[in-house]
Amino acid sequence: MEEDYIIRRMKAEEVSIAIDWAKEQGWNPGLNDASCFYQADPNGFFIGLLKGEPIAIGSAVCYGNDFAFCGLYIVKEEFRGRGYGLQLTHERLKYTSNRLTGLDGVIDKVEKYKRLGYTEAHRNIRFCFTGKPSFTPSPNVVDISKIPFEQLEAFDRKYFLGPRNAFLHSWIAQPESKSYGYVEQQQLKGYGVIRRCFNGFKIGPLFAQTASIAKALFEALISAVKEGPVFLDCPEPNHEAIQMVQTYRMEPQFQVIRMYRNGNPKLPLQEIYGITTFELG
Repeated sequence: MEEDYIIRRMKAEEVSIAIDWAKEQGWNPGLNDASCFYQADPNGFFIGLLKGEPIAIGSAVCYGNDFAFCGLYIVKEEFRGRGYGLQLTHERLKYTSNRLTGLDGVIDKVEKYKRLGYTEAHRNIRFCFTGKPSFTPSPNVVDISKIPFEQLEAFDRKYFLGPRNAFLHSWIAQPESKSYGYVEQQQLKGYGVIRRCFNGFKIGPLFAQTASIAKALFEALISAVKEGPVFLDCPEPNHEAIQMVQTYRMEPQFQVIRMYRNGNPKLPLQEIYGITTFELG
């Protein structure tokens, strides 16, 4: 390892480097991911510089004192296999400390993550919708701006393992996106967000108490953008989510393994129809 390799936190304007690299890797990030991601944890983005040149990046976003999520891990191809990425990963894990820490890992790296203390939880599968949406909107689906943020935050905490208020504020209000809630008797029963990406759109999260609510939100979200493709990342254990994407003739694209270290949480996966992102959990 060369002595002039340094690892430090990214500045706000440098998170766009990670998004550009993710685009080059074919991960298809959102157009506004850099600014939204940074709101989740301004200290959670790491960059490795060799002689001042960025060669490795990775995130380790901490949500409060109990949960963290690692993602956006990329080492430039010509510098792989030389220990630079591993050193950056150790810095990220030093930051997450003893928090329950998750990641969505590509399948061929699972054994490497196990050596870092991660264990497998379940698969998340990306599906793609390319049809022409033509749906009658449900009267229960409303713009997220009509829902008190405190209610949205409380609902979100049922499905996510840590507080993410600043991120949520940014996520639901980002340009070229749409956010809807499903309301019955003044109670929030589900919500979803769709955002423009470099290729098409992604839905995430999509949290719903029932399959019919998830379908109503899904139809509203894809109808709002009126073009495709639209991608949705589903937890494989949610069988109704898998049935839903099959109903809409969505095609599987690829899958990752959700893994955790320092514990294995019990999330209500049967009500998680789409995770927020592979990068932030």
